[in-house]
Amino acid sequence: MNLPVNPPVLPMLAKNVSELPPDDGWIFEPKWDGFRALVFRDGDEILIQSRDEKPLERYFPELVAPLKAQLPDRCALDGEIVIAKDGDGLDFELLQLRLHPAASRVKLLATETPASIVFFDVLCEGDRDLCKTPFHERRAVLESILANAAAPLHLTPATRDRATAADWFGRFEGAGLDGVIAKAAEGTYEPNKRVMLKVKHERDCDCVVAGFRWHKNSEGTALGSLLLGLFDDNGNLEHVGVCASFTAAKRRELITFLEPYRTNALEHHPWRAWAEAQPATAATRRRPGETSRWSQGKDLSWEPLRPELVVEVAYDHMQGGRFRHTAQFRRWRNDKRPSDCTFAQLEVVAPQELRQIFGEGRQNMRADRR
Repeated sequence: MNLPVNPPVLPMLAKNVSELPPDDGWIFEPKWDGFRALVFRDGDEILIQSRDEKPLERYFPELVAPLKAQLPDRCALDGEIVIAKDGDGLDFELLQLRLHPAASRVKLLATETPASIVFFDVLCEGDRDLCKTPFHERRAVLESILANAAAPLHLTPATRDRATAADWFGRFEGAGLDGVIAKAAEGTYEPNKRVMLKVKHERDCDCVVAGFRWHKNSEGTALGSLLLGLFDDNGNLEHVGVCASFTAAKRRELITFLEPYRTNALEHHPWRAWAEAQPATAATRRRPGETSRWSQGKDLSWEPLRPELVVEVAYDHMQGGRFRHTAQFRRWRNDKRPSDCTFAQLEVVAPQELRQIFGEGRQNMRADRR
């Protein structure tokens, strides 16, 4: 390729903040929950680059032809690959399944669960390097490029109005979006720099602690993560994720704290069959350590604990009956019984149609300029 901005390029990143910035000078966008992707086109050559600089077009062949048909001959755009389930919400688990090693499976999935790509920035167009151009000007270029775009290519909504962004924060979650991004209107494109701001949903949940994993290379001395469970309507303790991000001192302290709960832990443990390496039946959900193509080479062994402890954790949202991201430790709940830790405590988010969100991508910034 011979573009003003050639691959590989690390994408610009965002840092977490607790609320939308109150001052002027920001452009707000929904935060998409998919695979970050930089798309480079130079004539007939297309490269879809992942966040970690790996090519993705092999896994999403259905995107190549639309990208060639709808993008300028020479350009580089920043966006997110997503999969919409029945058109109403994003499905990250289906997206993960697209990274399959078998070409025949990739071809089948491209038809059964086709992906879309949502663009939110442009690095170059034609002979112009736009990385030093203020974002509000880059956004105008992006709108021009995608003025007549059709699915599976989309333009993300954007607005300067904080009230509109706050509305998106609550309303768009039902479509599987992850929060709101704030970009400085005068900001340049800074690869691998956390110069954007992201506000994500955060909720509390009380979970049963049913086991733990050792920290990498610290077996016997330091804890890596706590394995969390919630009871379903049938009284089954389902694995919903892990709690991690402890300090080194806390990892060592927790091993001492948890030691009494390791005694006879498997005797009546709800995950005993899995712990004894018996294969899961088709009726069971994923267990904490069940291997998949995404975990090959990763140590998923775990240590059972008597499921008597309750921990309060913070999480952003659930997907497929599990925490979408690693939960954060808040405190032990000695006042709660494990049986109280059920799925019923989780907030139910009203669904939101993606078609409406994509439609807003063509309206808000234009309205802001009037």
